[in-house]
Amino acid sequence: MKFRKKPLVIEAIQWNGENVEEINNFTNGKIKYEESIGGSEKGEDYPQKYTRLIIPTLEGDHLALIGDWIIKGIKGEFYPCKKDIFEATYEQIE
Repeated sequence: MKFRKKPLVIEAIQWNGENVEEINNFTNGKIKYEESIGGSEKGEDYPQKYTRLIIPTLEGDHLALIGDWIIKGIKGEFYPCKKDIFEATYEQIE
């Protein structure tokens, strides 16, 4: 058997590392964020500060990193989606 995914309009917002308030409003305060110090990137010898989102999903907590999309599901739930998967699956209509 073969199946086709039903057409569906979703709401989503992309996490850019600075739009915590916008994401908080979008999710009605359901997502938490944390700032932490990570290791250096690209050979830099100083720690990099970054913020991660913690998204409670139906399957448990998931992390969203900068560049990920936060999608509102058909039952009002939220979940993260990697940028490349999002772009291959969805197209903007508004």
